[in-house]
Amino acid sequence: MKALFSGAAIALTFAAFLPYIVSIRSGRTRPHVFSWLIWGVTTLLVFLATWAGGGGVGAWPTGVSALITFFIAWLAHAHGADREITTSDWLFLLGASSALPLWFLTADPLGAVVILTLVDLLGFGPTLRRAYAHPEQERVGFYSLFVLRNLLVLLSLERLTLTTALFPAAVGLGCAGLVALLLWRRRCLPA
Repeated sequence: MKALFSGAAIALTFAAFLPYIVSIRSGRTRPHVFSWLIWGVTTLLVFLATWAGGGGVGAWPTGVSALITFFIAWLAHAHGADREITTSDWLFLLGASSALPLWFLTADPLGAVVILTLVDLLGFGPTLRRAYAHPEQERVGFYSLFVLRNLLVLLSLERLTLTTALFPAAVGLGCAGLVALLLWRRRCLPA
């Protein structure tokens, strides 16, 4: 059953990312390169920590996401999706980057997951700023699918502990918050 949930989470990962990638390439979506770079690094490291913490097949969707997230960061840069880099964006990147070395100081996977989850949540900063100003340039469906996907990741974990569950739970809640912001801002702005 865990493998089924993991497979469903991986399928949702591709289902969410494919239209998002197409939308970036066509210029309809303009992701923030800093957010995606931060998310790629943290997602990869959380995959490794979750695997070490006994997440089993439940860790695989996170590993797949990491690879695709790095690809989106590259697309954001290559397609000039967002060249508007502000001081606050640099502060988010600096905060995220300074927290990463702390992972190497932790001796157990839980310490790594806690630090990396905080860093990943910092990655939402530039995207939240852009989503507030330009809610039409992000895809509600993409982030909505990731709310569901992270629920499936939680259900697929072979060992449900704080080490294995914190990251998907926090990212799922972060995506839900971003969806709420996008919907609210779209209603507030004139058409």
